[in-house]
Amino acid sequence: MNDNVNILIIEDDEDINRLLCHIVSTNGYTPKPAYSGTEALIYIENQKWDMVLLDLMLPGLSGEEILRKVSTESAVPVIIISAKLKTETKIATLKAGADDYITKPFDIEEVSARIEACLRRYRRLSELPVNHQLYHKDLLLDTEAKKAFVKGSELKLTGLEYEILFLLMSSPKKVFTKANVFESVWHEAFHGDDNTINVHMSNIRHKLSKANPDEEYIETIWGMGYRLKT
Repeated sequence: MNDNVNILIIEDDEDINRLLCHIVSTNGYTPKPAYSGTEALIYIENQKWDMVLLDLMLPGLSGEEILRKVSTESAVPVIIISAKLKTETKIATLKAGADDYITKPFDIEEVSARIEACLRRYRRLSELPVNHQLYHKDLLLDTEAKKAFVKGSELKLTGLEYEILFLLMSSPKKVFTKANVFESVWHEAFHGDDNTINVHMSNIRHKLSKANPDEEYIETIWGMGYRLKT
């Protein structure tokens, strides 16, 4: 059992919330239901969570507002579970820091598998080498603190963005295809869905550019993939 893994489930529909709690419990984790954005905010501010399952259409604070708060203040993984089907909504939430997006109605086995995959990614982050630092130009990756810095100022990255950057900086001369990146970071087979990679890579580049507009850190090798720019 994994009783020390606490998962906050923010969903206003009681039946769906109960089902998600059951899925989490069946996987051996501890669920905590919240039925509004306002109630969820209280739990977020008063307890440490290992994951958040988040609906977007909530009473009180919206799911987007909750996501913004969680992603800017912590590296807690967030999986969106929503009836909103538009691709634009999915891309917007990924850009805002969500780690995954599941549409309703959902398959129980799929939700279970995605929770497991997401937690595995974050466990790997916690097992990175201690007292190890990677450098590229004025970019520093501290794998003990799991933080990135540009010119000494911290770069606020989501867990997935951190892991992508870690992958690139671990092999600075290697060109990583989109399949390389996806399979190394998500640990799932790549089926050609470019959107997920494009959104996260765009987020990383935007944050790096904002930290230092005069420098370029990642280059696209057309027809091949990505690598660190020398």
